[in-house]
Amino acid sequence: MKEMATETMISAVAERLERNGFQVHKVVGVNRTILGAIGDKRTVDIREFEILDGVHEVIRITEPYKLSSRTFHPEQTVVRVKEASFGDEQITVIAGPCSVESEEQLFTIAKEVKNAGAKVLRGGAFKPRTSPYSFQGLGKEGLKLLKAAGEEFKMATVSEVMENAQIELLVDNVDILQIGARNMQNFSLLREVGKLKKPVLLKRGMAATIEELLMAAEYLMSGGNYQVILCERGIRTFENYTRNTLDISAIPVTKKLSHLPIIADPSHGTGIRDKVAPMARAAVAAGADGLAIEVHHDPDRALSDGAQSLYPNQFSRLMEELRMIAWAIGKKI
Repeated sequence: MKEMATETMISAVAERLERNGFQVHKVVGVNRTILGAIGDKRTVDIREFEILDGVHEVIRITEPYKLSSRTFHPEQTVVRVKEASFGDEQITVIAGPCSVESEEQLFTIAKEVKNAGAKVLRGGAFKPRTSPYSFQGLGKEGLKLLKAAGEEFKMATVSEVMENAQIELLVDNVDILQIGARNMQNFSLLREVGKLKKPVLLKRGMAATIEELLMAAEYLMSGGNYQVILCERGIRTFENYTRNTLDISAIPVTKKLSHLPIIADPSHGTGIRDKVAPMARAAVAAGADGLAIEVHHDPDRALSDGAQSLYPNQFSRLMEELRMIAWAIGKKI
């Protein structure tokens, strides 16, 4: 729409689109409003809309992902959660244990990562594990502990939702819902989470392309939830030295294709403690909007992912290094 377009003009165009069978998504930018029309383009002649009052131009979005495309939404999306933000000049660090094990464990780690500068506390309550005999999380009790720790240390919280039945429980206890790599293409789950007005951290699948990641985000956004944070957490390749191969190039590529913020998870991306810090530094230098890092005060006794968890002193030192890199590229932590 033109910069001078009135609400009456915008509403008239939206109603015309809906009469033609389109689903309309309205985005209000700094200078102008954009109406995203999702539907069968063969049913209309775009010239019918170019002549309507207030219309600046009509653009066909050729990418299969529409709402997550930068063509549709040229301005960068910023997702704000309490004191944390993703997509602006701030690089937000998510930190905490892989899984919530006990009140003492979680509160000890939360205090350490908060003091080091982390803005979001992570902790799994429902853990998808390769082996059915591995620790699966504390469930509801774990979520209650995570909520209490977030309130105690004034941090936003994030935890993974694995199935539709868990959504209501997580909505009541955490600030950000995480869709894990194994569920990136669980379209039923994506549709249900897309109905919420709550931030979502969407992790790239282990063998997913960048386009498939953006299509998964499209499921969330088509339901009306535009608060989506993408996460590069490593993909499975023929290299087996590290747990996964952290695709650093996915960060600038995704930022060119999409307006959604993207963070990196060097913990899952490498699976090796001494490789987390260098990959975290590389991700920030490549333009990541944030990081997700696993930290544990006693990783040798951790019930999950101890080998890739940083000690608190290592995390604190890394945060100081990241601040220097952030400053060099015009951002801050």
